Amino acid sequence: MTWPIAEVDNVARLRVLAAAQPSALFVEEVVDAPFDAVWAVAADLERELPELLPDVRSLQITKEHGERLEARARGYVGLRARFDIVLSPGWCVMQSRFLLGGMAAVPQGDRTRFAFLGAFRFPGMRILGPMMEPLVGAYAPKVVDRLRARVSGGPPTRP
Repeated sequence: MTWPIAEVDNVARLRVLAAAQPSALFVEEVVDAPFDAVWAVAADLERELPELLPDVRSLQITKEHGERLEARARGYVGLRARFDIVLSPGWCVMQSRFLLGGMAAVPQGDRTRFAFLGAFRFPGMRILGPMMEPLVGAYAPKVVDRLRARVSGGPPTRP
């Protein structure tokens, strides 16, 4: 017996995860590059995540076990976090004590549909979330713009 539901691609899965988070910022766009090129950048977490996310100074993978990773991230204002990560082709979800992040991609012909998710995970976000919308609404599209630049071979966004 099979479940009476449709197949859900990785971008749709990330959209569902974002809908379940009161503070989620979510952006979904089509990148004019093949899936393999887009995912090669997105999945290179240690090198590329600090280029994509303006507030991440570094990310170091500390443990790997198949698709499950553990990493330590450092921000520019001294913040540090340990992340549990699930990384597979077209799918990345990262979770720390107070943050949730994700990226997903699916081929769309010779282009790629790409999605990015970021959310805070602490009490009170149902109340604070709506007040943060203008700030987070400006952040997510910049991540996709940086991804586009990196996929096209652009220079690093930081010295």
